[in-house]
Amino acid sequence: MQWQNYRMVSGLLFVASVIGMAFALYLEHVQGLEPCPLCVFQRLGLIGLGLISFIAVLHNPVRNGLKRAYAFLGTLSILWSAGVAARHVWLQSLPPDKVPSCGPGLDYLVDALPLKTVLQQVLSGSGECAVVDWTFLGQSLPVWSLVFFSILLIISIWQLFRKYPA
Repeated sequence: MQWQNYRMVSGLLFVASVIGMAFALYLEHVQGLEPCPLCVFQRLGLIGLGLISFIAVLHNPVRNGLKRAYAFLGTLSILWSAGVAARHVWLQSLPPDKVPSCGPGLDYLVDALPLKTVLQQVLSGSGECAVVDWTFLGQSLPVWSLVFFSILLIISIWQLFRKYPA
């Protein structure tokens, strides 16, 4: 079937990544929602999936090993986003007295600290990440992001493990 074509699925993942980033940028620049550090880290994985999928579309590998390599890298990338989104949802579900205090902004952390420390501090979350400032159908943006990333993750895993025609 045409929809099962490797290039078609990679193209679908690329377009979904572009749509996801376009929506994130719309919320930031049009709606005025400032992304918290966890939101920024979620975007990195989505951008990674988009770039890997775009390269896979352009390259259109013939060998199954290369197809699986692209699918593996894309899966790792979107797994990162899903994991960070899950952490974000967890932070938002904490009672107010259990939420970590707000820390310095991401710009300051990147300028002042080593990358390993920045990653540890950002992934531990902060008070600003627990604030729910946008909802749709009663669910926060991190919940919808987790749903979106999970769908892309399922497609990526399927792309990784499916049988390719000889």
